[in-house]
Amino acid sequence: MAFGGPKKSGPGARGKAGDKHGKGPRQRGGGFFRRRKVCKFCADKIDDINYKDVKLLSGFVPERGKVLPRRISGTCAKHQRGLRVAIVRARQLALLPYAAD
Repeated sequence: MAFGGPKKSGPGARGKAGDKHGKGPRQRGGGFFRRRKVCKFCADKIDDINYKDVKLLSGFVPERGKVLPRRISGTCAKHQRGLRVAIVRARQLALLPYAAD
């Protein structure tokens, strides 16, 4: 029977609360709280990102040469767009590498 077969009993069976190990209702793990990242540019009140500031831009480009995403870098959408444009311009002028050698 594909879908309407008998109920499982054993290691794959689930308890009444739907937990995998049959220990009662699920509970959240405690102790670990991830702090929300704040946009570095908003905190420092930087309006425009300069493509000549290689030291600043290199912090958002890892060794592989790709631009760090927002969820990792913590930048807001507005500054992430400006950051990407500045990194592309810096690459065109050979201030930043396209990829690691």
